[in-house]
Amino acid sequence: MSESKKPLLGFVHKLPSGTAPGNSGKTRCPLCMGLFKAPRLLPCLHTVCTTCLEQLEPFSVVDMRGGDSDTSSEGSIFQELKPRNQQSQIGILCPVCDAQVDLPIGGVKALTLDHLAMNDVMLENLHGEGQGLVCDLCNDREVEKRCQTCKSNLCQFCCQAHRRQKKTSYHTMVDLKDLKGYSRVGKPILCPIHPAEELRLFCEFCDRPVCRDCVVGEHREHPYDFTSNVIHKHGDSVRELLRGTQPRVEALEEALAQIKRVNSALQKRVEAVAADVQKFSEGYIKAIEEHRNKMLKQLEDIRVQKENSLQLQKAQLEQLLADMRTGVEFTEHLLASGSDLEILITKGVVVERLRKLNKVEYNTHPGVNDHISFSPQEKAGQCHGYEVYGAINTKEVDPAKCVLQGEDLHRAREKQTASFTVLCKDATGESMGRGGDNVHVAVLPKDKKDSPVRTMVQDNKDGTYCVSYTPKEPGLYTVWVCIKKQHVQGSPFTVTVRRKRRPHLGVFHCCTFCSSGGQKNARCACGGTMPGGYLGCGHGHKGHPGRPHWSCCGKLTEKSECTYIGGQSTSTSLLRTVAL
Repeated sequence: MSESKKPLLGFVHKLPSGTAPGNSGKTRCPLCMGLFKAPRLLPCLHTVCTTCLEQLEPFSVVDMRGGDSDTSSEGSIFQELKPRNQQSQIGILCPVCDAQVDLPIGGVKALTLDHLAMNDVMLENLHGEGQGLVCDLCNDREVEKRCQTCKSNLCQFCCQAHRRQKKTSYHTMVDLKDLKGYSRVGKPILCPIHPAEELRLFCEFCDRPVCRDCVVGEHREHPYDFTSNVIHKHGDSVRELLRGTQPRVEALEEALAQIKRVNSALQKRVEAVAADVQKFSEGYIKAIEEHRNKMLKQLEDIRVQKENSLQLQKAQLEQLLADMRTGVEFTEHLLASGSDLEILITKGVVVERLRKLNKVEYNTHPGVNDHISFSPQEKAGQCHGYEVYGAINTKEVDPAKCVLQGEDLHRAREKQTASFTVLCKDATGESMGRGGDNVHVAVLPKDKKDSPVRTMVQDNKDGTYCVSYTPKEPGLYTVWVCIKKQHVQGSPFTVTVRRKRRPHLGVFHCCTFCSSGGQKNARCACGGTMPGGYLGCGHGHKGHPGRPHWSCCGKLTEKSECTYIGGQSTSTSLLRTVAL
């Protein structure tokens, strides 16, 4: 019987948008969405119409397995195994799950027919839930009867012809409506090698169904039996495998359920965090805007204050200039045009006025400057609980008012880091209170001015700057500290670098008796002794300095340089000093 090939309308290679796998049921193709026509079972256990599979775009794959493939097909089960070598093979993708399907040599039509799906389609048509069945012989008219002997669906015309033929005249014919209670009405499964024979036997060696002609031909030496006799054994093995698979299905379903729950929790958490971010951002933006408005208002107030100061100074200078011009013009006119007597008469008034004008103090420089700067990195406190940055600064550092501080200002040790602090102030002597000024420091040896010492300047962001350097050799050094290319107060200055401090060899103790635990032979550089044969000092005894001191050299300052020199004898008996 020839297979009817009708073109698919609106064919696509993928499932239609919004169609989930399995929604088409057991009788409809997931591609064309129509009832199955010659359905083929793919290795991934999805079923698709033969015509739909033929319209998929194939691709070339390389098969390293030789002729032994996972692809199950009726046409390939009787082919001999090929040698294991590399060969090119044609494949397609399953339109449901995108699994790769290696096509057998016969192509799509060599794939396994899904007889179970064909039976379901037949049952659906019998119950009037699908389209009308078409006659198996003419493939044209609708089915009215079914031959129970050859399992064929026939139209009225073909049914009459079926009865007239001698070979089929004895076949039993039933009306189609009488089959609605049946669970299986499928056609007999015929052998692909011998189409006239049904597959009733099973070859144990080849593990596949065969027909009567097969067992006397290609399978004549293979053990075989009727399918009804071997179905229990093979069915049990499939059931056993199914029992081992079902827990995995449940585990995967539980895993997917957990993923769904976590994803749901994730979405809720993301929404909550997004709300927090939105709330924080809105509050921060509001705080920044309010801080901006404050700074702009502050800037406007500074402008008004400076302008008022300039206007006042301008008015005062203009008035003073007008008074002076009046005095100068009147005096010049008096001296040029007045008589001797007139000059003498008005001299007193003129002299007093000019003297008074000359005594008036005034500033020739503007009382305010245009120094206004914005420091975006400067902390400006909090606004509505948010830390805000940026400040308007009107102070300007005055190098002449800046001072230098620190214990290491004029002294240092070789190969030891020395440091001091630069305190920046404005013209009024007030601390700048902020950083950002360009402080330049140079440390130069007096005898090697072309070899400056490397210096580090750390901005403390509060108007102070920590300067550190490490001289490599002892001697005199000159230190320059400049701001805005001007020396600060006290710069330049000289630093005396002495040799590296000698560490103490003994202990800083109150007395030898206490630090040694009462040892008689323990000595101290202070020269003190105790009665009873003790060679070291003790509280209240002869020679004790009365305060803590170093046992090696007798110095009373804990942070000091050791002066002990081995080999010399002094009044403090340094030779008897013991390092404890």
